[in-house]
Amino acid sequence: MSQTSITITSELFAPAESSSFEGVYDLPLFKAGVDFYEFAEPLRWNLNASNTGDALLLVGTIEGVAKTACARCTEPFEFPITGDIEGYYLLTGDSLAPEDLDDDEFDVLPENNIIDLAPLFTAALLLEVPLLPLCDEGCAGLCPICGQNKNNEPCSCDEDAQNNQDSEKPHPFSALKDYPF
Repeated sequence: MSQTSITITSELFAPAESSSFEGVYDLPLFKAGVDFYEFAEPLRWNLNASNTGDALLLVGTIEGVAKTACARCTEPFEFPITGDIEGYYLLTGDSLAPEDLDDDEFDVLPENNIIDLAPLFTAALLLEVPLLPLCDEGCAGLCPICGQNKNNEPCSCDEDAQNNQDSEKPHPFSALKDYPF
């Protein structure tokens, strides 16, 4: 069963107290920019909540196996992902936030003492998904002419394009080829 919230018990309101939490998060589809990531299995998470005096500090990880399409060849591939969960919750609304934190880097503990972890999970995963998902660093991608996946077998389009280019008019910047810069 997917668990996306934790209840802060009265013991955690004492300074220097801490508690551990763990669970699973069912996230079948995750969107990051233009890319979609599928998770066949629920993600596993664990975190530690510590009372720092005026606030609760949540630190932990969320991990699973993501599946997405390669940005070059469009073939699906899987990769392990582990995100760092971090949250800072002031115990009361009148508590002062640390000077080194911006307004968007902390929240106030809700009155019902239940913290929704879904935004923390989302932030942790967004920081870990690749900007350009590749099945392999050396992925050759698709041929821009015929669309064949160059990882499976080479195509002759590059040779044909080179032969056609040689027989056509010269490149407009070819006059600069021998210019002494």
